[in-house]
Amino acid sequence: MGNTVHDNVIGLILAVSSSVFIGSSFIIKKMGLKRAASNGKRAVLVGELANFAAYAFAPAILVTPLGALSIIFSSVLAHFILKEKLHIFGVLGCALCVVGSTSIVLHAPHEKDIHSVKEVWELATEPGFVVYMCLVVVWVFVLIFHFAPKCGQSHMMVYVGICSLTGSITVMAVKAVGIALKLTFEGMNQFVYFQTWFFTVVVIGCCLLQINYLNKALDTFNTAVVSPVYYVMFTSFTIVASIIMFKEWAKQDASQIATELCGFVTILSGTFLLHKTKDMGTKPSDATLVNPTPDDPELPIKTHTHESNQI
Repeated sequence: MGNTVHDNVIGLILAVSSSVFIGSSFIIKKMGLKRAASNGKRAVLVGELANFAAYAFAPAILVTPLGALSIIFSSVLAHFILKEKLHIFGVLGCALCVVGSTSIVLHAPHEKDIHSVKEVWELATEPGFVVYMCLVVVWVFVLIFHFAPKCGQSHMMVYVGICSLTGSITVMAVKAVGIALKLTFEGMNQFVYFQTWFFTVVVIGCCLLQINYLNKALDTFNTAVVSPVYYVMFTSFTIVASIIMFKEWAKQDASQIATELCGFVTILSGTFLLHKTKDMGTKPSDATLVNPTPDDPELPIKTHTHESNQI
């Protein structure tokens, strides 16, 4: 248990660090200088790497919702550095995100120790998760080949649904690859197993699919609407996938689970409040409060969000 708590702390630090780097990257890029833009991309890269590493140590239920913290960091930095006024509703939204994140952190489940990528493979091939994967694949195919050509340009949920469903599988594969890398660095080479390479291919394929349809959503619909909806759906599906695959709530009582759900809903409320009221008190020309990661099609999607929820 002590080692698991230690891993959760490391995962928490990495997840928060990821949000700091990604949130600050928007401010750096908004400074408008070529060199600053380059530094902004470096900050995003560091943030994504930290987010990737976080999944190797902590459960997805802990890491994924914390992607919303990047919104707080970008909003606060914009207030002090770019002099973009953070109004009272913005402060309330930030406070809600902090309270919700704290609730999740304090009651996050502990993962069992995994000593080989083969153990992750066994979890991924259990009937429950296989059924979930099959449902996701079927729905993604239906959305891509049936609904996208007919109503993709008029219904935001088509593109966002593709990204969110695919994202839940991406996070599970990212977690598997992260665990494989962690064990390899500890002296137990996991790249001799085909499972590691399989999970790597899944990560690459799913990321490309997410980026494609997320960009379509951002190009077609209002970013201020796409971002919070994508964050909610991506995080929700990821938590469901994680519960099915890793059974993270199996050893928790009802009060702990209820507290985590309340924390998640509180984060969602803060996220929506920040997005829906972000332009209050600003001129149309300078309504520039920074959005979470999915707002910038040049940036990778967070495998928390994501969104940010962007990988």
